[in-house]
Amino acid sequence: MNKPDSQIYKLIDTMVKGNTPFAIYRLPWTDVPLLVMQNDGEIQTFNSLKELNGQKGFVISPFSFTSNHPGVIIRPDITATGWEEISEKISSTTISDTEQECTSTAIDIKPETELKERYMEVFANFISPLKSKKIGKLVLSRNASYKLDESFSPLEAFVTACNSYPRMMISLSHTPVSGTWIGSTPEIILSGEGDTWNTVALAGTMPMQGEVMPTEWHKKEKDEQAFVSEYISKVIKKFSSKIAVKGPYTARAGQLVHLRTDFQFGLKKTSELGNLLDALHPTPAVCGMPKDKAYDFIIENEGYDRKYYSGIIGWLNPEGHTTLYVNLRCLNIDGNYATLYAGGGILPSSDANSEWEETQHKMKTIKLVISC
Repeated sequence: MNKPDSQIYKLIDTMVKGNTPFAIYRLPWTDVPLLVMQNDGEIQTFNSLKELNGQKGFVISPFSFTSNHPGVIIRPDITATGWEEISEKISSTTISDTEQECTSTAIDIKPETELKERYMEVFANFISPLKSKKIGKLVLSRNASYKLDESFSPLEAFVTACNSYPRMMISLSHTPVSGTWIGSTPEIILSGEGDTWNTVALAGTMPMQGEVMPTEWHKKEKDEQAFVSEYISKVIKKFSSKIAVKGPYTARAGQLVHLRTDFQFGLKKTSELGNLLDALHPTPAVCGMPKDKAYDFIIENEGYDRKYYSGIIGWLNPEGHTTLYVNLRCLNIDGNYATLYAGGGILPSSDANSEWEETQHKMKTIKLVISC
């Protein structure tokens, strides 16, 4: 992706400090940035994915709906394609609130030794119901915060992610409700238009070996991927009788590889995409199995608020093309701090140190964009 001119950097980085809801994103294997911006009025919120039925706009939805973290829809008052048009549209729009600096409290930055110790404690709690077979799979995630350099530019981080990860959906989003997020995610939850739709099962993780893509998977990763695939297949069958499946196969995402299965299916009612999203989310890739037990256990025992990490992000249009992703490999900007998120699937055979290293590898994907 070509770098935008300095004027665009000033405009976007200033908007991040204000109250104008907007998102800039780039789809996999393209070099074209897309803008969705709301010109005025309060941001629309929702507290159930079913409320997305018939809605159009850029969606930012949390892992778990709370009063502090509802879902939001950026109304597409202004849309643009490519840096030139983005610059023209933003420059010609009156944004009266961009001079208001966002305030934030200082974030306690913990050393890695303390983060790992805490992770090990939570892991021991998570592995217990798995070994007793009360739950089949759980996803354990964590976060880590870093102080940003005074010269940090959110738009520069977005461009760096675009150029570093061509296979991923890259996003920079900001609203007064959800805050500022930068993400680099490989996982589609729903894409398509008309009567042709797609989703994926993505689970199991290994690091790249230089530029060589490993293809030999252990039983743990194969089992983890099977959980996700079986779940998604059952959900889709409730909405469609026409399903085509490809996989599982090894797919690269940055310096990591995953096991992936693709699902293509037909839909008769695109006006009810919210119902389908509600049935899919959270998938076993970010939650566990059985879904309700795993979800409740995570909320009660993970020990922190995932906010919009492992939620849903992207463009929704029931009358046109939809591209919605799971919000993985992401960070939340709060003032001069960035909080990074990562997680991994836990099975009875999981090893705590190996799972910790997996989260380390995943965090490196997004940490690169604030370290450049």
